[in-house]
Amino acid sequence: MRIDKDSIFEVSVTLIFAIILITILLSHIVYPWFSWTASAILLLLAVANLLFHRVPERKSPGNDKTVTSVADGQIVEISRKFEKEWIKEDCIKVSTYMDFFDVHANFWPVDGTVEYNKYYKGRKRFAFSPKASEDNEHYCTGIVLPDGQKVFFKQLAGSFARRIVCYSEPGLQTKAGEQCGIIKFGSRVDMYLPLDAEIKVKNGDVVRACESVIALLR
Repeated sequence: MRIDKDSIFEVSVTLIFAIILITILLSHIVYPWFSWTASAILLLLAVANLLFHRVPERKSPGNDKTVTSVADGQIVEISRKFEKEWIKEDCIKVSTYMDFFDVHANFWPVDGTVEYNKYYKGRKRFAFSPKASEDNEHYCTGIVLPDGQKVFFKQLAGSFARRIVCYSEPGLQTKAGEQCGIIKFGSRVDMYLPLDAEIKVKNGDVVRACESVIALLR
């Protein structure tokens, strides 16, 4: 396990701040029950922040035909939707909701080439809300596979998310299972796949980024 490269500074600041406060509490507060309780809470928060920004080492079965999950979480929607931004066709939409305790690092779902990326500012609706897909802050990425098929996904901020990081840029070669970014504090990923894709998950399934197969492409 490692720490997300874009989060090292804030994780370090949080740890240092927690250590300073704990030192002050244990050195200057005369009520042991208070100083030890407060110190334990600060330590737990610092560790939780560290774990939140973790990037686990995983092996992916993904390739240019096998689509793996971008994120850890629970499948909350599988439906037929018209993708109006980039693919501009009916697709199968698969949505994964991440709660606070899930790994929030995101990973490329397929091998291909990034052809489209765009960032949108937006609202902070709860990530499981159907309107979140359009209204919330989000980052879009479109990947073209070697055979010309397209895979599109959105990283969506939730009600508590404050930053989306994505490494996509046009021309970038993606490798399934490598990190593509991170969404910080509660979020969701919407993936749009070809209509003839063989979906391997169902609503309510708990999936793991890199490891869980979402679909097989024809």
